[in-house]
Amino acid sequence: MLDKLHSIYERYVHIEEQLSNPEVVTDIKKYTKLNKEYKDLQEIVEVYHTYKNLKGNIANAKEMLKDDDPEMKEMARAELNEAEAQIPALDERIKILLIPKDPEDSKDVVFEIRSGAGGDEASIFAGDLYKMYSKYFETQKWKVEAIDINEGSVGGYNKIVLEVSGDDVFGKLKFESGAHRVQRVPKTESQGRVHTSAATVVVMPKFEAEDIDINKADLRTDTFRASGAGGQHVNKTESGVRFTHLPTGIVAESTDSRSQHKNRDIAMNRLYVKMKEAQVIANNLEQKTKRKSLVGSGDRSDKIRTYNYPQNRLTDHRINLTLYSLDKVVQGNIEEIIEALQVAENAEKMKAGETL
Repeated sequence: MLDKLHSIYERYVHIEEQLSNPEVVTDIKKYTKLNKEYKDLQEIVEVYHTYKNLKGNIANAKEMLKDDDPEMKEMARAELNEAEAQIPALDERIKILLIPKDPEDSKDVVFEIRSGAGGDEASIFAGDLYKMYSKYFETQKWKVEAIDINEGSVGGYNKIVLEVSGDDVFGKLKFESGAHRVQRVPKTESQGRVHTSAATVVVMPKFEAEDIDINKADLRTDTFRASGAGGQHVNKTESGVRFTHLPTGIVAESTDSRSQHKNRDIAMNRLYVKMKEAQVIANNLEQKTKRKSLVGSGDRSDKIRTYNYPQNRLTDHRINLTLYSLDKVVQGNIEEIIEALQVAENAEKMKAGETL
């Protein structure tokens, strides 16, 4: 383990040297990328120093135990016991830190909420989810830009598309993709009966142009007119964009924005994500059976969570997590859920022996 930690430390020192190189400092993209990697490695380097010092203290204490002086032996024994007691917890922490982060974790996202089955109540629930996530975004100090808003007829939203940017956005939100089910008495229900309705969430990482390696000759691009939200306006320009990847037949489009430029970005992101998913299915079936990923595919039938208002209960079906604090969750207090999902994901990775 020390050898592995030492190689990470050497990489940390190398990046530190690079960050003081004038050529790197003037290259904003390279500097930003290296600076992020440098910050990501800081915690594990600090733990490495702590671990190395503890191992050194244990070795010194064992040497002192060979001394004939009883007082020195007693002092050495106390120091040895104290140092050795810290090792198990530190070992566990290092194991977690050595689990490789998904490369997309640091990326910003396109975040989409749509009403599902349940009519007007589904639109109202989609609105409640939007409020919940908005409050969580505020606590994270993330920047949010609305791309498309389609309001429901009695409140809430039929669809809302956002761009969310900040630190580790996808790393925290990637678990939210899937179908969210609500059980409660709708405002429109006169008999007081509990109804079930649903909304879906799709979280898509935003890729930079250099991340996307698609041959332009393999793409067909179509532009078309798109009607606005709920027929509120008609787009008189061809702002809708559709990409077709000719070798695979994969199609992705966007009419979310009135801006063709923004729609091109969103459509290209969607195409890239679809192509990556196809590659995962084709090439990594072994890994998929090796460990179960908790990250939603964005499949709208993939039920991940139930919000039961009469019982003030939230259940995440992927990890059998049940909380009786739904009133707090809908106010944006979802960090406990996200952390539980991250812990479960890390446990699966550790079982599969995935380390840096």
